[in-house]
Amino acid sequence: MNTLFDMTPWGLLHDLLNIDTDQFHHVWKNLENRAAGRFPPVNVFTDDSAIRLEVLLPGRTAKDVDLTIENAAVVLADHPAEPDAKDGASEHRNPAWIRKIELPFRVDETKASAAFRDGILRVDLPKKVEIPAHRIAIACG
Repeated sequence: MNTLFDMTPWGLLHDLLNIDTDQFHHVWKNLENRAAGRFPPVNVFTDDSAIRLEVLLPGRTAKDVDLTIENAAVVLADHPAEPDAKDGASEHRNPAWIRKIELPFRVDETKASAAFRDGILRVDLPKKVEIPAHRIAIACG
């Protein structure tokens, strides 16, 4: 498998220009965490049939991370804390970081798998088999 680099300056600019005001906070926080070295490193390996992600999360558990597949992308986020009760009201905290990794092809979500061991989250994403268009003859009658 070859290493696939997902981080480019153009990708960051695209993220900044194509978000609404609610998401701007998340993007800014991600940039801040990235600069401070708090953003988890991700290794991406790919071949013609699958992609493997290895996310380094020392000191964390599987319950600390949310993993979502969106079309041809994977979204990783720290697990938001449980609601805090303050005078009977509940308040949800935003994730400290969110990382979206664009993939070079669509993946088969039904065959995807993830495992967390020794501080490393491994995600295996097989390529979705696209069925080519098939022409059907129309009978006159």
